[in-house]
Amino acid sequence: MKIVECIPNFSEGKDTKKIKAITEEVRNTAGAYLLDVYSGASTNRTVLTLAGPPEPIKEAVYKIFRKTSELIDMRNHKGTHPRIGALDVCPFIPIEDITMEDCIKITKDLGEKVAKELGIPVYLYGESATDEKRKDLSYIRKGEYEGLKKKLENPEWRPDFGKAKFNEKFGATVIGARDFLIAFNINLNTEDKKLASMIAERVRESGRKEINTNGKKEKIPGTLKSVQAIGWYIQELGCAQVSTNLMNFQVTPLHRLFEEIKKEANKLGLEVTGSELVGLIPEEAILEPGKFYLKRKRALKKNTKNEIIDAAISYLGLSYECEFDPEEKILEYKIKKEML
Repeated sequence: MKIVECIPNFSEGKDTKKIKAITEEVRNTAGAYLLDVYSGASTNRTVLTLAGPPEPIKEAVYKIFRKTSELIDMRNHKGTHPRIGALDVCPFIPIEDITMEDCIKITKDLGEKVAKELGIPVYLYGESATDEKRKDLSYIRKGEYEGLKKKLENPEWRPDFGKAKFNEKFGATVIGARDFLIAFNINLNTEDKKLASMIAERVRESGRKEINTNGKKEKIPGTLKSVQAIGWYIQELGCAQVSTNLMNFQVTPLHRLFEEIKKEANKLGLEVTGSELVGLIPEEAILEPGKFYLKRKRALKKNTKNEIIDAAISYLGLSYECEFDPEEKILEYKIKKEML
């Protein structure tokens, strides 16, 4: 069976009726499977994880676009997470018997339909990007919704699909094909967003800018490759977080990211209290931390897979706020449970 994963991020994390109405579009599409729903009040954002054959997934995602355009008004939206539109970003990831090229075609077909039928400006990113700079989501999203009207007046920011006309209610959307990304948030024992931001700047690959001895801004790279990070305050948790996107867990494993943030937090007199995963995680990505921590404890022997996963959950603090259930949060297990 051909299986593609899609992770639509839409700009509503508080209104449960709207969130339910949008997610129902997936449940009402034959052949599309809703694997996970993650909503945050402070970020005012919901992240869905869908999987299934290409055509049902494409149909379900179009219906999500249509429903978000009906229910979400960006003129009233406030939240800590960067965003450019009501359905902010929509990545497609190849899972089984499907290529990246297949996913690119899906994104272009969908983008054309969304622009034509719903009047939404569409930018392509990741492997679908038609411009090298637009591969980077943060580059497209710079200025966010509030800066979009002026951005569209610049010919360089003409959308890949649709007119360069400001859709005041919806904003714009970003669609693309990419590899796995792990969204991983680390909690700190402080409410100070600035301290979380300092840690994020020190670890993320893009680094930070500082004034050098000559009085000029100098770019200092971060300590970790394939990592994006920002700091914010999450009111419902009562703490600041370092929110990260791990773009390639084989370049920087999850435990390396976690330990680096702990180290930088300790330098500031802070402690890491736990973590949370947004969406699902591939099995391989959670087995590696488990092996690392068991080896460090000198307990890595002929451990079962469950023992290794339990070690990762424990040492990463993944069950700090709510129980981390491997059957629900590991991608391969959830797909098998729901689809096979």
